[in-house]
Amino acid sequence: MIKLYYSPGACSLAAHIVLEWIGEPYGAEAITIGSPQLIKLNPAGAVPVLDTGEGWTLTQSGAILKYLISRFPKSNLGSDSSLRGNADFDRWLLFMTGDLHPAFYPFYFPQRYTTSNDEEDLEIVRSAARKLIAKRYELLENHLDGKDHIVGNKRTAVDAYALPMLQWGNKALKDGIKPYPNLQRFHDALVQDSQVQQVLKIEGLI
Repeated sequence: MIKLYYSPGACSLAAHIVLEWIGEPYGAEAITIGSPQLIKLNPAGAVPVLDTGEGWTLTQSGAILKYLISRFPKSNLGSDSSLRGNADFDRWLLFMTGDLHPAFYPFYFPQRYTTSNDEEDLEIVRSAARKLIAKRYELLENHLDGKDHIVGNKRTAVDAYALPMLQWGNKALKDGIKPYPNLQRFHDALVQDSQVQQVLKIEGLI
C-alpha cells in the first residue's frame, strides 16, 4: 500500500489531497522536517516522501504528483492526454514547483539569502519575497479569470498544489489573498470540497 510522509500544511499537502481524490487505500504519517527519521527516507530532509509500496520511494512534489496520476489514470487528475493538454499541465505544474513555491523561500528562510544576522537585513529579504510572491499571484490571478480550474476545464493535481501555496500567502502577505478575487474564489471552492476538508482535518489544519 502507498504511504505518504508529510508535514502539516507543507507542500506535501498537495500529494495528500491527490491521494484522497484518487480514493484508493493509502497510509499517511506526519513527520518532522529535517528529523533523522525523514533524512533516512530522504537525505534532503524534505517532504513529501512517497513509499510506493513497490519496494522504492519517491521524493519531490512534482514527481510524486505525476507518478500518482500515471499509476491511477482513472482518477482523471492529469491532463486530457492531448499534446497541448500535456504541455499545459506540465507548464502549470512547473509554475508551481519552479516559480510560485520558491518565491516563499526568502520569506520563510531569509537567513539563506544574506550573510547578515541583523533582523533589519532579514526583513529586507522578507520584503523582497513578498513582492515576488505578489508577482506570481498576479500571474495566476489573471490566468484564473473566468476559470474554475488551473488546467483545462477540470480538477487536476495542479489544483491541489495551489492550495498550500495560497494558504502560505495568507501568512506571508499583509492582506493575504484577499486582493486577488480569482485566487480567493478558487481557494474557497477547494476548501469546501469534502475530501479536501478530510485531509485538512487529518493534518490538523481545521
